[in-house]
Amino acid sequence: MSTSGTDEGTALPAVTDTAVSLLIADDDEVTRSGLGMLLAAQPGITVAGEAADGVEAVERARSLRPDVVLMDVRMPRLNGIEATRQLLAEAADPPKVVVITTFENDGYVTAALSAGASGFVLKRLPVRRIAEAVRVVAAGEAVLFPAALGRMVAARPLGSAEALPQADLTGREEEVLRLMATGLSNPEIAESLTVSLETVKTHVGNVLTKLGAQNRTHAVVIAYESGLMVPGITG
Repeated sequence: MSTSGTDEGTALPAVTDTAVSLLIADDDEVTRSGLGMLLAAQPGITVAGEAADGVEAVERARSLRPDVVLMDVRMPRLNGIEATRQLLAEAADPPKVVVITTFENDGYVTAALSAGASGFVLKRLPVRRIAEAVRVVAAGEAVLFPAALGRMVAARPLGSAEALPQADLTGREEEVLRLMATGLSNPEIAESLTVSLETVKTHVGNVLTKLGAQNRTHAVVIAYESGLMVPGITG
């Protein structure tokens, strides 16, 4: 994961090796067009297309095959949660999904993360930060704001709390999951535990498999729901 601390998050690592193709899904035309123009001007990002609702987002993602979909949650015909679920369930090589939201007014974000989204960003963030998040997710990491996610999970549990007790995680795997939930990346976890990066990758893979989580973000949602992580307490 790529952010920690406050809701605004700390600086994300830049990932600019290859151009990332992006589909923007938002029912507000001004927001959608504005983001498209601004993100297209950012290094390493190509805006492949736009979608005005969830149905169009799924259809355009299938035809355009973007690397990342920047997905609003509240859209007509099909909301971003169901669109995310459909994309990740139906496609053989699905795009990464980043939820974009006003956050404070959006109680559905954790459901989108549980559906398989790789993270979320706030609409109020500077465009360069949104662009960084898109690049990070395209590179296989996850983007979330742990304190904010913890508050949302506390307010709106998703019913997967039984996943952690049934997963039979080892002590080390629980420790890795806790560090994932605080926003640490794999290299940072390796440094914290004084182990190799490959060892951390193995532990992370085991955690995802045992929890039945689609990605790191989903695993963190489960950690909060199960009580392993308590909102406001990251240690």
